[in-house]
Amino acid sequence: MSHFTSEDEALLQSMLRQLLQSVKEKITGAPSAECAEEILLHLEETDENFHNYEFVKYLRQYIKNTVGPVIEEETEKCTSAQSQGEISGYETLVQHLTKKARESKEYREMMHALKNVMMVVVESLINKFEEDRMHDKELASKAKKERQSGYYTDNCSDSDSSFNQSYAFMSQEQLQLLTEKLDPSQPKEVRQEALQTLCLAPASDILNSESWPSLSKHLTISLADPDATFSEKILRFYAKTFSSCPFNMTKEVYTSLAGLDVSNSDVNRLLKKVRLLNEYQKEAPSSWIRHPEKYMEEVVESTLSLLSLKHKPNHPASPDFLSPMHFLALLDIKAVWFKKWTHAYYSRRVVFRLLERKYKSLINAAVQQCLDYFEFCKAAVNKNSKVGDFSQQHCSDTQDFSYTGPELQYIYFVHSLCLLGRLLIYKEGQNLFPVQLKNKKATVSITDVLVLFVQLIYSSPSYPRTALPAHTENYSPESLVMEILQVFCDQTGCAAECLYTDTVIDALLHPVQSLLNGTEVYINCLETTLLDVADILARIAGSEDGLSLLLYGENEKNAKDSPTAAHVLVQFTKKLLQDDISLLSGSEFMPVVKGAFIFVCRQMYRTCEGLQMLIPYGLHESIAEAWRKTSLLSERVPTPVTDADSTSSISQESKTSLLWEETLLDALLNFSTTPKGLFLLHSTDAMNDCVNFMFNSLSKKIQTNEYEDFGNRIIVTQMATTPMAAVALQNSGFVKALVTELWALLECGKDDLRITQPKSTPVDPIDQSCQKSFLFLVNLLTYPAVFELLSKRDIPNKPMYSFREVPTDVIDIIDRLIILNSEAKIHSLFNYEQSHIFGLRLLNVLCCELNTLLLLETQYKVSQVLLTAQEENVTETLEGPGVFIIDGLSVERNHVLVRINLIGGPQERILPLRELDKDSGLYPWPMFSSLPVPKCYLAEIPRKAESRQDKDLDKLLKLLRSPDKPTGWAEVCRKQFCKVMKTRPDSISGPILAELIEKFVSHLSESKTDCYFSTGSYKAMGADVKKENLSSVQQLGVEMTVRYGKYLNLLKEDAENGLCFVLKNCEEFLKQQQRTVVSSLCCLQEHYAGYDWFASSVFLIMSGDRERTLMFLQQFSRLLASAFLWLPRLHLSMHLPVTTVEYGIHPVYFCSAHHVEMLLKAELPLVCSAFHMSGFTPSQICLQWITQCFWNYMDWSEICHYIAICIFLGPDYQIYICISLFRHLQQDILKHTEARDLQVFLKEEALHGFRVSDYLDYMESLEELYRPMLLKDMKNIRTQNT
Repeated sequence: MSHFTSEDEALLQSMLRQLLQSVKEKITGAPSAECAEEILLHLEETDENFHNYEFVKYLRQYIKNTVGPVIEEETEKCTSAQSQGEISGYETLVQHLTKKARESKEYREMMHALKNVMMVVVESLINKFEEDRMHDKELASKAKKERQSGYYTDNCSDSDSSFNQSYAFMSQEQLQLLTEKLDPSQPKEVRQEALQTLCLAPASDILNSESWPSLSKHLTISLADPDATFSEKILRFYAKTFSSCPFNMTKEVYTSLAGLDVSNSDVNRLLKKVRLLNEYQKEAPSSWIRHPEKYMEEVVESTLSLLSLKHKPNHPASPDFLSPMHFLALLDIKAVWFKKWTHAYYSRRVVFRLLERKYKSLINAAVQQCLDYFEFCKAAVNKNSKVGDFSQQHCSDTQDFSYTGPELQYIYFVHSLCLLGRLLIYKEGQNLFPVQLKNKKATVSITDVLVLFVQLIYSSPSYPRTALPAHTENYSPESLVMEILQVFCDQTGCAAECLYTDTVIDALLHPVQSLLNGTEVYINCLETTLLDVADILARIAGSEDGLSLLLYGENEKNAKDSPTAAHVLVQFTKKLLQDDISLLSGSEFMPVVKGAFIFVCRQMYRTCEGLQMLIPYGLHESIAEAWRKTSLLSERVPTPVTDADSTSSISQESKTSLLWEETLLDALLNFSTTPKGLFLLHSTDAMNDCVNFMFNSLSKKIQTNEYEDFGNRIIVTQMATTPMAAVALQNSGFVKALVTELWALLECGKDDLRITQPKSTPVDPIDQSCQKSFLFLVNLLTYPAVFELLSKRDIPNKPMYSFREVPTDVIDIIDRLIILNSEAKIHSLFNYEQSHIFGLRLLNVLCCELNTLLLLETQYKVSQVLLTAQEENVTETLEGPGVFIIDGLSVERNHVLVRINLIGGPQERILPLRELDKDSGLYPWPMFSSLPVPKCYLAEIPRKAESRQDKDLDKLLKLLRSPDKPTGWAEVCRKQFCKVMKTRPDSISGPILAELIEKFVSHLSESKTDCYFSTGSYKAMGADVKKENLSSVQQLGVEMTVRYGKYLNLLKEDAENGLCFVLKNCEEFLKQQQRTVVSSLCCLQEHYAGYDWFASSVFLIMSGDRERTLMFLQQFSRLLASAFLWLPRLHLSMHLPVTTVEYGIHPVYFCSAHHVEMLLKAELPLVCSAFHMSGFTPSQICLQWITQCFWNYMDWSEICHYIAICIFLGPDYQIYICISLFRHLQQDILKHTEARDLQVFLKEEALHGFRVSDYLDYMESLEELYRPMLLKDMKNIRTQNT
């Protein structure tokens, strides 16, 4: 289409006229012709209807028809060129096509034709406009007068303008004349003509003129004129002013308009005026910060002054006087204006200052409105009648243009409610309370207002949520109050604080308490009310302060006087689960209500302190019982995969039942966020179902929220610490999915990613894309999990691996990424170096757990594989041995070999760095391909200085050696021990330490009150116990222990047989107190799954004296401390409930580690949050530390102090030491949380700079606070069935 016909010209003229009429208001509001042109140029950005105009549609189609073929032809050429690599990238392609199109012949012809036709069309429009003007006599005469008086009206387009502006640019004299014509004393016709001229003039000229003050007064008077024509034109002028002038000018107009006479009986005109005010109120805050504060203050004060107007008793107005608040509420029912005014501190402080000083009556009126409505609802309820509900009347199909008196009062109430809700969020707003109402003697406080809000939830009319149309806004008091309270809950600081009071919580719990007590409940819609209450309580429980309030009450000291909210909630939830609430029986919303209150309880029991309080109620048993009933009654319908239409065959009842079952499983699953909660989950027999549910949810990517992702990682981390849960993770397919995803990231990359450029070579040892999978594996592969997944399993070691063969198990990861002992394995990897480094880094972390190291070493000979690889990684020379090749893999192997072959604390073992020397650029650490490890990796043990005599130590020894043991002897010894530990901790070592713990334990084991376990007599086996009598894990453990003992100068050459004697006798001795358990778990077979690091530590303390060591361990086994220090002590023990034994969970985990997490939250909240953000748990690392007696984490002297303190001061000191460690590491923990490698840091790094004695004072302060609770829980392990 290169040429336009006359029909095309007529069509274009019609469409252009339509476009100009549509944007007329925007153009006439512009202060100048240049601004008007700018508005037209940017019309597409500012006008949402731009693409719907017929003119725009016509142009788009014309361009497409003309230039479209050119673009298509060029696109085909570029596509073929791109496939050959000549053109790459989307942006480059677009630029190329644009350039070619604009250079084409078709484009030039199109632009030429368009310019010609538009010149004709515009000229025709101008001519038509002139003809219309000539036909209009009034405009013709007006134009004549203006020409005579020197006015100049630009009423046509000149050569530089694209549109007629219709502006009258006036001088000061002309504006003065206009002001005189608008005087109310002038004839009506003169004033109307002047108003017409005023509307044509630029608003900025008017407001900047000297005549504006007088003109403003005349306009204000004219607004009240009986003739509606005046107010219409004035309001139109004001509206144009608001939209086109800056704030410092428009505030003059606003303040004059705010002085309107509200006694006028013409409601329609008043509404229009208030509507204009309200529109300005909502727009002004976006600009007033750019102007002096006094302008904003004038606007705020004039508004508050208007709104505070009241009907005076002697006023001549009608008795049905409507205040400005009524009008404003009609137009802005949710008080959006107030929300915008208080959003920024700049204006908020002014609003609240004026409210406090001059206009507090507005707050009083708002409170009074809420109280009046509540009294009205209460009166109606007491009469057993339904309250008239005005909140839903707007949903009617028939349109009503009038409001009744009660409806108007209801609208005023809603506005007051929203205003108060916003006001109370801020500290300045709260400072306006308490308020004094005329008809009340007592003042109304913030708490009173919040209680009133809560009472409105269940006193005002409400409906089931399904009854409301989806497209309508709900103005019911219940929904409005819920919005307000939800905002309060989501806030921090003062807003939440005023909500967290016993009075407010009691008000929320009123319907719950009534249902529990069986008293009569007057509530319009009970289910909706309960759902609302549960929603708010769940939000409160989600914050630290809110949870504390629910658990302990506002004043913890009075918590024993009456049950706190937590007790009420768990009792009510149990009754709901047992269907023991008669008023709710048969309700279709019953499952939803149950789920809502379970969620409130879940917010509590997923924390350690919350769980501790809820345990006595056995909520987990009630939830499990409800789940069992539901799973029996409902047939699980599989989710359709191929046939989407098959979902229609599933009945609604089945869907509801399935949803309820999943709700219960989710509730049970969340018990596993804490160690003791996971222990309780084991007792429900729902472990496998919960893990399957979690895995299915993750597979469907239901949890997209990052917070939920942290929650799932914590659950997996907790589960990996227990054998039964680890097996459930394997059986569910979780481990397979994790390994498969890892392999895809390491070796395959994403298939669906179109590669436009080569993938960059990773510079980090573990690429960022694999970091998340790496941390997941670190969390998962704790020793209990590794033992269950790898015990007695051989590596495949296949002769050939195909590229398509994807690992599906942990054993495959070890085979394909760690133990690369064949060419077939190496050639099967696309990214050999990157993938092998990943495997070696994983091996390094796993071997930090000494039991895992022993298992991998005995089953897979990891050290020998790495040594062989180092031996092969040398330069080839004709003469002599080759030199080690320094590369990423050899450096990584060197680090791992040193780590797994040497035992030692931070000042005893030197681990090689994984980097070159910064100065020389060389690798400074010696490599090796055979054992022993070079001596340079072991620090020299400093010679012990001759210990001078210490009076405190002598006194302690004298107490212990004395044959007389008076009452309180043990306590005296403890105090003396603490004194020595604080003043001369280094003196408690070697033979002195051995004697101290030996004498103290010997005395305690003879005291019935101090003995916790009863043990029978045991006669030691013969002295000829050999190393071969032990398992391979124990043999390797003995070798490592003896090597470490010799390095510390504690053992002699023949120490191996002595340690074998101790370990074998301990095993036989403890076997007398074991029960037989039939279980598929590997850890519950005859032997303890791991090495006895505590017995080995005692052996070193006793300097290798086997009889003395064995005697000490036999006596120590009677004490409670043995249960937590000596982990093999309770293996298959008859002292534990049979269920506890069957779960394979040690009390150190569900008791000590659980309380570490609980105390950590109270004592070190930042550290606790860091663990949560990392998806890692303190319990996992604590279990690892305690299991291996802090070997490799502390120096030997500190290990001795740890053991001595727990023996002398009590087993709860094990928990205090862990808390002290986290306190010591706080800054490092925060730093590594930010670096996203917290778990790697905690597992790999020794505890540098930590001395047990330095934190003894802190531990004593913890003892004062927590000992009663902790010791009580520790002593309950014999009966810990729940």
